[in-house]
Amino acid sequence: MRLSTLLLAVLLPITANAAEVTVFAAASLKESLDAVARTFEMTTGHKVVVSYGASSTLAKQIESGAPADLFVSADLDWADYVEQRKLLAPGTRTHLLKNELVLIAPAGSTVSVMLAPGLDLGTLLGKERLAIANPDAVPAGKYGKAALTALGAWAGVEGKLARAENVRAALLLVSRGETPLGIVYRTDALADKGVRVIARFPPATHPPIVYPAAITASSTSAAAKPLLAFMASPEAHAIWARHGFATLP
Repeated sequence: MRLSTLLLAVLLPITANAAEVTVFAAASLKESLDAVARTFEMTTGHKVVVSYGASSTLAKQIESGAPADLFVSADLDWADYVEQRKLLAPGTRTHLLKNELVLIAPAGSTVSVMLAPGLDLGTLLGKERLAIANPDAVPAGKYGKAALTALGAWAGVEGKLARAENVRAALLLVSRGETPLGIVYRTDALADKGVRVIARFPPATHPPIVYPAAITASSTSAAAKPLLAFMASPEAHAIWARHGFATLP
């Protein structure tokens, strides 16, 4: 059998049943989920389309009827929001990943900060601003506000915030040198060589950073359930770990 014929024979069973699956995912998952999606596509023949953004924005879009098959949030609250409105398929929600919250500076910065109670971050900033995802709605910003409040630093920085629409936008402000400091996830810092981590927020200062994933109630994609299962597989765990995430059973 000619090689081209053999390849066709192998691929036909996969492509004949190929489906497209649309994922709404937290912006902090960009590189890692892209890698997971590519592996899933090569293995199954299905096509994965991912829309990244703030979990709050994606949840509201799903509520408004946006055609998503899977939702991966960066916190429990926005997954709860969608689930309470009966917009998630019952029994499909799983807690997929964990992350850490860090304080970053531009890669060339020499600033040093110790994240401990009594932190006076406002004085350290002076007339500069702190990059943070919108603390009123976006998970990374909410975690950041909680952590700074626990350390007694929130009042001193509340008027000095560079509020970004999502965590990657906050990361970019620091990477470009537009702000001297920013709060992002550890995985975001690993993805951008233009920044460096100067301190990790103690886990006790904020709620656990957990990424829930679930199939939406409106999904009709035959690839949604296989993709969700693959996201929690050992093969995907290795990919998540390479990008700095901790996986959950």
